Amino acid sequence: MARGDGPAARENGAGARIRARRLALGLKQVETARAAGISASYLNLIERGRRPIGGKLLSDVAAALGVPPAELREGPGRRIVGALARAATLLGPRPAADPASADEMAGRYPGWAGLIAAQDDRIAELERTVAALSDRLGHDPVLSASVHNVLSSVTAIRSTAGILAGDETLDAQWLARFHRNLHEDSRKLADTAQALAAYLTAGEAAQADAIAPQEVAELWLARHDAGETAPEPEGAAGWILRRQLARRAEDARALPDATLAALIARHGPDPFAVAAGAGCALDLAMRRLGTLPEAALGAPVGLVVCDAAGALTYRRAAPGFEIPRFGAACALWPVFEALHGGPRPVARRLRQGGREQRPLRAWAVAVQAQPDGFDRPGTAEATMLVVPEDLLSGRDAPRAAPVEIGSTCRLCAVARCAARREPSVLAPDGVLTAGETAV
Repeated sequence: MARGDGPAARENGAGARIRARRLALGLKQVETARAAGISASYLNLIERGRRPIGGKLLSDVAAALGVPPAELREGPGRRIVGALARAATLLGPRPAADPASADEMAGRYPGWAGLIAAQDDRIAELERTVAALSDRLGHDPVLSASVHNVLSSVTAIRSTAGILAGDETLDAQWLARFHRNLHEDSRKLADTAQALAAYLTAGEAAQADAIAPQEVAELWLARHDAGETAPEPEGAAGWILRRQLARRAEDARALPDATLAALIARHGPDPFAVAAGAGCALDLAMRRLGTLPEAALGAPVGLVVCDAAGALTYRRAAPGFEIPRFGAACALWPVFEALHGGPRPVARRLRQGGREQRPLRAWAVAVQAQPDGFDRPGTAEATMLVVPEDLLSGRDAPRAAPVEIGSTCRLCAVARCAARREPSVLAPDGVLTAGETAV
């Protein structure tokens, strides 16, 4: 199959947008094709809509033209129109903005439309920051313990000060004891407050922001996947990282890069098709797809692995699929359905509540093992791959309605969820009313 016959960017407009961008830059087909690693004749077929383009080839052409792959796949107009329509609906019926007129707005006032889209992106970034801080405040054990120690010290100081300020006359021995207690509690409060301040400001450095060993390891892996180099962490984070790297190497030996690339070109990032074509286990195919660099597929995909207790042992978020840093994840994720449903794989359409809602496809499967024999407790592991639907072929598009999910209950905008275990901070009373969606 010719290079680039991937499932993404199959609409005829992708080739026209490539041609328009190339002409705007004053580039010849030969120059652009050489930079993208293809022949000029093949690029000519792409520009005329006679060959599809997607995956890594789309990323290569976008890099040669100096634009994001999404701009060639969807076009800047489509992205801006989508941002305008989303901005018109975020605040409900209060502003007099009709989402249906977003196309007209973008056409008549492209400058203002671009500004609104940029502001929408900035607001989304700030909301993600607020959500992360709220998640941290609600579930961070170090922060919770520090605040508890501060409140305990303040209570003890207030009690001692109340006794000393009373009308009772205390003898010298008791007075000295209360003064000593007041001094010790004051020092304890100062030390705790100083440690808490240092802990909260440590997030200015990316490495310090990853407070847990798993986060340190995941941060190193993310940098490694992006082509950056960094020294390997030590201690618990190094132990976790070495296990992840060893598993990646083992998976790569079982499903080599060349075989995986050929299967992706033929089927797209469909783990069932990849596993069947390679003759490998489904969870292995999911891990290989979920740990590929973004350029290999043209867009990032999400991957979640959990153990028998439901703890997330590997996390990789994707646009439209957020993963909590603290606390338990959404109980409606297919990975937990697979964990408790035995060896039967699960496939679902998903849409995660929030600003950046987009249709997703998720596959999940659980694997059980008895590493210590049948007379000892077994182990279980569930794996879930999350892929944006625009990366998949239209031929196998599902018809079922997407399942509305969240990231974690405290930051979930899904109304009246039967699986909710704690109130949401996105609603005044903590519980969203029917038909209401928070942002």
